[in-house]
Amino acid sequence: MSESINPEEFYSKLKKQLQDTSLWPAEYLYKFIVPTQGGQIQQVEDIFDNLGAVIETKQSKKGKYTSVSINVRMKDPDEVIAKYREVAEKVEGVISL
Repeated sequence: MSESINPEEFYSKLKKQLQDTSLWPAEYLYKFIVPTQGGQIQQVEDIFDNLGAVIETKQSKKGKYTSVSINVRMKDPDEVIAKYREVAEKVEGVISL
């Protein structure tokens, strides 16, 4: 999410997009970029623990950052957005894609 976009505006647009393009419950793919060092990967994984999520990680070429992809079944757009908010709130240095 870009720093110049109001987070509430971003989430509102995302919710509308999700409502218009998917039948819920549905599989949803989250993508985050986090610093490789510092425990942020584990923090993101912990947020999605016990949801049956399939989590894949891939380090950048120089190893400074790690891409975290999470495929998980969500019940509705509000649940998707709640997880984005939780990650943004709890994980320092995270970039949501």
